Amino acid sequence: MKALIQRVHCAHVAVDGQIIGQIQSGMLAYIGIGKDDDFDKACKLVDKIIAYRIFENTTDPDKLGKMDKSVSDVGGGLLLVSQFTLMAKTDKGRRPDFAPAMPPDDARALFDKLVNYAKQVYPSVATGEFGANMAVMAVNDGPINFLLDV
Repeated sequence: MKALIQRVHCAHVAVDGQIIGQIQSGMLAYIGIGKDDDFDKACKLVDKIIAYRIFENTTDPDKLGKMDKSVSDVGGGLLLVSQFTLMAKTDKGRRPDFAPAMPPDDARALFDKLVNYAKQVYPSVATGEFGANMAVMAVNDGPINFLLDV
């Protein structure tokens, strides 16, 4: 399981022109689910995302300007968006191989469980719509991006 996380000033996701999830300052996380992933990995990934320190410390004089705060430390929003293309093999040829991705029906069920878990452990969670053609708009902060694996 992978997550591409981005620190954002704001972000939203729309389907058919309607905004279905949005956050202000916080983190946008694209989630890729592989064939061997399970609920345990999903929980570990969510916990890692929420605790990952990518926000600058603005209060401790010894740590000013350093990435020392997590999204939960700063009270930011978390926008979760399913992104099967993160699982693509791209090491050979000029066309991505999506064989490592979990089949859509299984991935949908696991993504839903991941979102439900995230909402249980963090108060400010928004999401896109699994499998939909989504328009994601984000104003990156930094830009700061990291690829997380569990």
